Amino acid sequence: MSAISNPDGIRMTLAPLFKSLTVAALIAMAAPVAHAADAALQNWTASVVKEVAKKQKYPRAAQVREIEGKAQIRLVVAADGTITSHEIVQATGQDVLDAEIPKLVERLNPLPALPAGTPEMSLVLPLQWSLR
Repeated sequence: MSAISNPDGIRMTLAPLFKSLTVAALIAMAAPVAHAADAALQNWTASVVKEVAKKQKYPRAAQVREIEGKAQIRLVVAADGTITSHEIVQATGQDVLDAEIPKLVERLNPLPALPAGTPEMSLVLPLQWSLR
């Protein structure tokens, strides 16, 4: 660590300054990479949302009885898009809708492959069945 004294006799240490400059430089260099990774992840997420919209079904029995509900499921996805596990984080509380969740997961499997360099991902997916 280097130290200098100014004319007033105040001693200043330079190492923290160099350390913060080094950290700032690393952050600046990593920003485009992180931005590209964020964009790839956003594109992947958008494609998953489209898949869910295409493959989610509203059970006829629920429609006839005007049953609505919201749920959340956690999916673990491998690099190739295979759903390796799922868990209902929040059930709808409606048996007819909750029974549809594992069927939806089967229809979704596999999802699009994860962005390059992502070996596995866990995400919580909100689901909604609404008559409106």
